[in-house]
Amino acid sequence: MTDAPVPAVPEGVHELDIIGVRHGAFGASGSGDTSGFGGLVEPIVMPAPATRPFGGWFDEVSDEIELSLEARNLPATGVIEKVVIHRGEITYHVRREHLVAFATALRDEPGLRFELCLGVDGVHYPDEEGRELHAVYHFLSITHNNRVRVEVSVPDGDPVIPSLVALFPTLDWHERETWDMFGIVFEGHPALTRILMPDDWPGHPQRKDYPLGGIPVEFKGATTPPPDQRRSYN
Repeated sequence: MTDAPVPAVPEGVHELDIIGVRHGAFGASGSGDTSGFGGLVEPIVMPAPATRPFGGWFDEVSDEIELSLEARNLPATGVIEKVVIHRGEITYHVRREHLVAFATALRDEPGLRFELCLGVDGVHYPDEEGRELHAVYHFLSITHNNRVRVEVSVPDGDPVIPSLVALFPTLDWHERETWDMFGIVFEGHPALTRILMPDDWPGHPQRKDYPLGGIPVEFKGATTPPPDQRRSYN
């Protein structure tokens, strides 16, 4: 594998976690490079875990979370894998088996009161072995005017995460879309069916290993082939 250049550390981030190397503009393989950037080699980087003190209200909300978890006989170190602060936002990486308890604490603890979950998104990192699929939740506290992000990572071979629809009914269609596009199974969802693609559609189109495929498009006097049949750049 070609060595990738070491990236510059963005302002406000102390160090980076390099989880892999991306070749080409989008890292796609097996479908032909139609981007014109086939020779591009870049590291795949993530902000490294933050350490206390986080600064500002991040320490206050983290204290409230830890106290609430301890009241439920759940030590924070067993629930939270890491805390990442990047671009002025805080993300709690939570182990999936404790997601429901963590989200319940966010919603019910008076010092937290994150009453609204704005949605859940899927992310696919095929180079992050054992953590290929991520579900990312965005929580809003109307009471305290705060926002936090919660992220859960699962292996490609076991893409199961507990559903939060019972706690936050707004997640009903969001979980369905994340299942449809990424294949993350939200266990306990009342009706986990496709929401964008036809019921018999094969695979999950927003995963990075999904083939480009496509159909030719006809124009007057010309035909544009589907992406996987266009010329490959070297």
